Amino acid sequence: MRFLGVDLAWQGGASGYCCLQWQGQDLALVARDRSRDTDELLAWIDRDAPSTQVAMVAVDAPLIIPNSRGMRTCDRQSHQVLGRYHAGCYPANQQSPFASHTTGFSAALSQRGFHHAPTIVPQEQGRFQIEVFPHATAIALFQLDQIIKYKKGRLAERAKGLAKLRDLMATHLPHCEPPLALELTTEIPTNGRDLKALEDQLDAVLCAYTAAYWWYWGRDRHWVLGGESFSPKPAATDAYLKTGYIVVPRA
Repeated sequence: MRFLGVDLAWQGGASGYCCLQWQGQDLALVARDRSRDTDELLAWIDRDAPSTQVAMVAVDAPLIIPNSRGMRTCDRQSHQVLGRYHAGCYPANQQSPFASHTTGFSAALSQRGFHHAPTIVPQEQGRFQIEVFPHATAIALFQLDQIIKYKKGRLAERAKGLAKLRDLMATHLPHCEPPLALELTTEIPTNGRDLKALEDQLDAVLCAYTAAYWWYWGRDRHWVLGGESFSPKPAATDAYLKTGYIVVPRA
């Protein structure tokens, strides 16, 4: 089983990419890259998860957008569940300029046999795709009181936030279950372009690890936002596919 993470650019810009695979009892990082070309991104997925390879792709982007206006149910629920951590999701609807791109990417994954998995039997073999939210993963796994602020603000503040995220990933993920051995010795850049490139790649690693965590534990250690209303009890798969969903690890 392989776990692929995509920090998808919603409109323009570059996307981060990551692939994790098992090496014995541990996960290992075998690919980490960044591309401005969606076709190249899909080619990397075809390379690392060809049609015969069982795998899960976790994407930080709205993959299902059923609402013509307003906010998706799962986005609204993210503010209810994660608002105190400053981690509510950006709203998406069919009028959003990025809507056709992000849902089109999901459709391209579906054509490759990656089925949506808002519900899953832990450690089930197959080809799956899920929507994830790296901020929520960091809050749960690193036991944070609020999000690490590395996406906005002054360059020095963003660099400080990215350094904190890098260090938390390197120190915590090897001791999670399943363990991910990481050697993130990357220097923190001093210019905005390279800082954004590192941000995209670290987010992609968090996406891929969320896929592994969801596959390994299933509902026992996650919330799934979406469905008719938020509840600790899982809804039926069809309910999540109707509204859109986000898989969120919980502490």
